[in-house]
Amino acid sequence: LFPYSSKGAMMDNRFATALVIACVLSLISTIYMAASIGTDFWYEYHTLSPAENISEAGRSIWEEFVSEEADEKTYTDALFRCNGTVGLWRRCITVPKNSHWYSPPETDLTTNCISFSLSDQFMEKYIEPGNHNSGTDLNRTYLWRLQFLLPFVSLGLMCFGALIGLCACACRSLYPAIATGVLHFLAGLCTLGLVGCYVAGIELLHKKLPLPDDVRGEFGWSFCLACVSAPLQFMAAALFIWAARTNRKEFTLLKAYRVA
Repeated sequence: LFPYSSKGAMMDNRFATALVIACVLSLISTIYMAASIGTDFWYEYHTLSPAENISEAGRSIWEEFVSEEADEKTYTDALFRCNGTVGLWRRCITVPKNSHWYSPPETDLTTNCISFSLSDQFMEKYIEPGNHNSGTDLNRTYLWRLQFLLPFVSLGLMCFGALIGLCACACRSLYPAIATGVLHFLAGLCTLGLVGCYVAGIELLHKKLPLPDDVRGEFGWSFCLACVSAPLQFMAAALFIWAARTNRKEFTLLKAYRVA
């Protein structure tokens, strides 16, 4: 017969293995999600010669890039010219350490990053980027806000699910693991929504501001971490729910058999 806990909940090696695998998947997905939020390589721009782009005219562009009043078109143009990268929280460009009009082009480059403030995260996007009189682009505005909020909702759901799992261990029962699975499933939906919102937002931006001929854009490794995190969350959710429901069902059948 299967071993029992003091609460009467049956535990089988299959369920224990499923729970261990689910916990490992949950931990990995949490690490991937946290790493993707905290890094700046969601989207990368590659130019042929970024150092040569910092002329006297180009230097004024990157000075505007670091300005708190830089609008979307200003910093996007700088990203195009200077091997820029964009994360959920920061935007970065690669420039020479000392770019003066009297100095020859340098090969010693450095990366300068500017954080998006909370007001930037919730700022309206315009139909024509940089033109405040062109009207609000609702699609891009809400996509940008969602891509900021969804990763934190996803992490919060997984942390709350882990707390329920700890309570289930304390109670020596597998049944609360169903709630943990449901929360991981909702977290996976949020992560999937984040990825979709980010891709849609980038595509809409590039329709408004097309990439120059000598610039190539691609999704970076931070974006890939978020893409990997979503299926891991779904797999963890499936294992949690399966272990809890199957264990409960078998315990009920065995209890009925004993009564009979």
